[in-house]
Amino acid sequence: MASAEFGFNLISSQDLEGVTVFDPNGDEIGEIDHLMIDCVSGRVRYAVMAFGGFLGLGHSHYPLPWSSLTYDRERGAFVADVTEQQLHDAPEFSDDSWSDREWERRVHEHYHARPYWDEQPGGRTS
Repeated sequence: MASAEFGFNLISSQDLEGVTVFDPNGDEIGEIDHLMIDCVSGRVRYAVMAFGGFLGLGHSHYPLPWSSLTYDRERGAFVADVTEQQLHDAPEFSDDSWSDREWERRVHEHYHARPYWDEQPGGRTS
């Protein structure tokens, strides 16, 4: 189980790779594989989670809206407001999904997360 420690609310994205993700019941459901960052705003939009498989083989990748994760300082890990079953039932994902706003809408709806495009300038929500 990898953990992340940081101060001043800043951390390198490199240090987040492999950090454990737990569900609301405290069960480990995967780890952060990489982040998707909006190049214009500089904000993290998705954490792409990996889970399943053995020794890195056969694992699946699932993008989670960044807003569905909360950092737990005590564990040095993230808690996702989702269950492993929700990950399995998530909308199909492909490399082309990133350019499909309808797919993004379904993902945010599936995880009950507020869409980032509803944010006001400065990160506030409407």
